[in-house]
Amino acid sequence: MDVPVRANRFVAFGVVASLSMVAVSGQLPSIAAFPTGQFLAHWWVFPASIVFSTIALAAGVSGALFFSPFFMLGVGLTPAQAIGAGLLTEVFGMGNGLRSYVKQGVVDYDTAKWLLVGAVPATVVGALLAHAVDPTLLKLLFGAGLVLLGAFLVYYDPPEDCEPGECENEFLEAKNTGRGTTTIKAADGETFTYETCWRPPGLSLSMLGGFITGLISAGLPEIVTTQLIVRCRLPPRVAVATSVFTLGIAAGAGAIVHALSASPVWYVVAWSIPGVLVGGTIGTRVGKYVPSDLMEVGLGIVFGLVGALVLGVELLA
Repeated sequence: MDVPVRANRFVAFGVVASLSMVAVSGQLPSIAAFPTGQFLAHWWVFPASIVFSTIALAAGVSGALFFSPFFMLGVGLTPAQAIGAGLLTEVFGMGNGLRSYVKQGVVDYDTAKWLLVGAVPATVVGALLAHAVDPTLLKLLFGAGLVLLGAFLVYYDPPEDCEPGECENEFLEAKNTGRGTTTIKAADGETFTYETCWRPPGLSLSMLGGFITGLISAGLPEIVTTQLIVRCRLPPRVAVATSVFTLGIAAGAGAIVHALSASPVWYVVAWSIPGVLVGGTIGTRVGKYVPSDLMEVGLGIVFGLVGALVLGVELLA
């Protein structure tokens, strides 16, 4: 099957699933007039978005890790609004990378299919829950999530430096053996052949990552990429591409739910979206000059401190 056709089918699956969940919930909002005054007052979101997107793309981490706390602490949005705006901004920010991986032909669509079955519904549920829980509780969850993700970035090696299969125990090694092979032929002529992974654990982990992403806007790529390499033995290039493809569709579904479940903050994302398009172009060019291990450790520390700040403000207020 032609690659663009398969990709479009996956995107359609994510959109239909998200719209169906929103329809069932009965939370269709009214469309308000665009707030021109607020839009002009938030011009500074544009240069900030360029900086955040450049750093995120250069470091290879989720852009929502920057934008959600920025929208919450810097712009003053409610937790649910900040998370929704962060997801929507991330969808556009990863567009160049997603398109590039599809064009390179390095996405494992068979694996992505299983990941999306778990990630898309879980992201939708997490996004709906973000609008149902108390804002204070959501801030506490968000702060705790940032601390955990910061620790994750500090503790784990960058995906590109991981050794496929390094964390398998005897049980997983037996389960991941004898299931045939998968071959990915990249557009540049490179061929990747590896044993097909045991799917159920990946499905469960993608559900966990999707739920966390819908709830606090980050978590899916960090969980999925690492488990694809250390458990499923996928080559890092294929694992990262498959993870980005999965995140693109799942985050899109979550962003749709956030947009339809509340009053969208278009006066903010109208600045952040063009900002990430500019920053994404810069980040992909400078990323190859930045030591990924040093960058991820530094960002992990920053995210941990921001998460601790969010927790401290809520607990000590």
